[in-house]
Amino acid sequence: MTEREADERLHRIAEDPRYQSLVRRRNRTSWILSAIMVTIFIGYMLLVAFAGPLLATPIGAMTTTIGIPIGLFVILSGIALTGIYVAIANRRFDAEAAALLKDHQA
Repeated sequence: MTEREADERLHRIAEDPRYQSLVRRRNRTSWILSAIMVTIFIGYMLLVAFAGPLLATPIGAMTTTIGIPIGLFVILSGIALTGIYVAIANRRFDAEAAALLKDHQA
């Protein structure tokens, strides 16, 4: 396949309404998950800034404070949101992209 043929295939795929829909849905999913993570992180930073004594409160008779599990939640939520995106991408986006490539014999 020449470079010109490859460019023409890419152009046809880019103009395919299914591809454009796939790109929109993939971007929307990325932005939503990113917004959730940013909200969680900013919420944690606001707690640190304005509710420091609350975060320093020990849990029961332990030496662990409330801030530790909340910080762990921030870290684990980032991992979970990444896993959610990967699952959606593997199940939906990759299958649709493969079907597009097959239809356009790319």
